[in-house]
Amino acid sequence: MRILVTGGAGFIGSAYVRRLLTGAEPDLAGATVTVLDAYTYAATEGALDPVRADPRLHVVHGDIRDAALVDATVAGHDHVVHFAAESHVDRSITGAADFITTNVVGTQTLLDAALRHGVRRYVQVSTDEVYGSITTGAWTEQARLDPNSPYSASKAGGDLLALAYHRTHGLDVVITRGANTYGPYQYPEKIIPLFVTHLLDGHDVPLYGDGGNVRDWLHVDDHCHGIALAQTRGRAGRVYHLGAGAELTNRDLTARLLAACGAGWDRVRPVADRKGHDRRYALDTSTTRRELGWIPAVDLDAGLAATVDWYRDNRAWWTPLKPHR
Repeated sequence: MRILVTGGAGFIGSAYVRRLLTGAEPDLAGATVTVLDAYTYAATEGALDPVRADPRLHVVHGDIRDAALVDATVAGHDHVVHFAAESHVDRSITGAADFITTNVVGTQTLLDAALRHGVRRYVQVSTDEVYGSITTGAWTEQARLDPNSPYSASKAGGDLLALAYHRTHGLDVVITRGANTYGPYQYPEKIIPLFVTHLLDGHDVPLYGDGGNVRDWLHVDDHCHGIALAQTRGRAGRVYHLGAGAELTNRDLTARLLAACGAGWDRVRPVADRKGHDRRYALDTSTTRRELGWIPAVDLDAGLAATVDWYRDNRAWWTPLKPHR
């Protein structure tokens, strides 16, 4: 099997590639992998270093908005797993254009190529943020999309396009929507690597508003395993939720990270809340568990501890990525 992974040098995409090539996904054993990545600021060469020498890995440096390149790259692949996206909410608030052109137009470009070349399965990797905010309970896969940021709106647009290509053209499409994800090799602008690297460097950390925003935290290995199961066992035209049920307020998360880094609350700097900041996300994962047999394996406490240790032990990877302070 030949698998094309867009955004395969980014955080979640590179974890997926590493899992495939190290045998962590038996259903995809023996697959060859092509990574198509634009290597924007959030992608790094180092994220693929553990599997760089594997002869089954081929890396193409390019943009999913480049129709000619995408067409040439998709040709001959059996599956497309689409991770490539602009993904940082704050950046989308200050400048939405790249989010729309990458997450919507880039997705359409990829879908066209997948249809043209007879790709057997197309996996759209998405986010719980497309649903907006939920006060109580959890979203099912049938919940209305109600995004509140340019980032989440662009991801919702890409999802709707993917489903439209399934319904209109018969393209075999599966969508996964994942909870907030953490683990090694995450670019240090997202909350966990931002806080950990700031604290390890002796700097303060910024906490939005009252710190009461609630997120479900999913380890990247569990997220990638769910994607692989949706890819191999999911039903065409379906959406599958990937959440750990490990909800924390941002304030509770901050407390855990402070403790893990040996720091106190004097290192926390309150900042004005983000515009349109969603209060709570929660996914109903019962369909995913029933249909795919997916169960998260990484305990939150153990996962956070291992993640902090990874950043502590891998300064050479993240120090060049941090702005000079």
